[in-house]
Amino acid sequence: MKAVVLREVGGDLTLEDVADPSGDALVEVRAAGVNFADILIRRGLYPQMPELPYVLGNEVAGDLDGRRVVAFPRAAGGYAERVDVDPQWTFPLPDAASYPAGASFLTTYLTAHIPLVHQLHISGRSVVLVHAGSGGVGCAAIQLAKNRGATVIATASSEEKRAFARRAGADEAVAYEDVDELRVDVVFDPVGGEVFTRSLPLLNPLGAIVAVGFAGGLWQDPSVQWLVGRNASVVGVYLGRLMKLRPQLVNDAAEELLAMWGRGEIDPLVGATFPLAEAGRAHALIESRQHVAKVVLEP
Repeated sequence: MKAVVLREVGGDLTLEDVADPSGDALVEVRAAGVNFADILIRRGLYPQMPELPYVLGNEVAGDLDGRRVVAFPRAAGGYAERVDVDPQWTFPLPDAASYPAGASFLTTYLTAHIPLVHQLHISGRSVVLVHAGSGGVGCAAIQLAKNRGATVIATASSEEKRAFARRAGADEAVAYEDVDELRVDVVFDPVGGEVFTRSLPLLNPLGAIVAVGFAGGLWQDPSVQWLVGRNASVVGVYLGRLMKLRPQLVNDAAEELLAMWGRGEIDPLVGATFPLAEAGRAHALIESRQHVAKVVLEP
């Protein structure tokens, strides 16, 4: 079969003939999600680097025994024509949904749903600031916060992206440099770096910032004294580790989200699709910060 192989840190992504995966649950991949974690692995910046050579891709949509499914591969490998999946992490793709939408679903929506709903319990009284609101996880956070009745303000780096965040459901969208006067109950932050640091003073008493990722650089840790003095908190979410330590919680969250999708309450958005052979172009688009929503590969 064909698969996209990373042979060295910083190297090219090459489409190669590789051996078929072994296993009892092989998905014929119709679409594979491209996540920022894939970029970090390729650049050698991921906290738990895999052994190379390596086939990237930790979420897929495709066909399994005549059923349309979304799934987490058993050991990555989603940038391929077929992949071995764990039945525990395999779910039905809603009938009306496309395969690219399915490949845009699991990672982004679980990453947003678990902190916003299971950890923070946002409600109609909440004001939520979503950074990178035009990105995949940002769009998911906007939709989920709106579903809970919250007022949502999004940030994005261009007017085009801000317009996209509004179309995704945000009540308001602003530039990053225009947030300093805001006061919010929750900050959802996939950016990290300076954006995280500048966001802490925006929190109302008893507010929380959700640290999702560090696309803009590693975090400068706030002191416990500062958090106590401001009656604020930092909530971290690391989906991969949570799947290992609290698998039933994550599985239940996926079922909750699938039910919401089936009722039309959420809508996984796809910003761009590329064939497997152009996985490098997909990565370049993400690294350029010019994309919106989720980027997907199609074998």
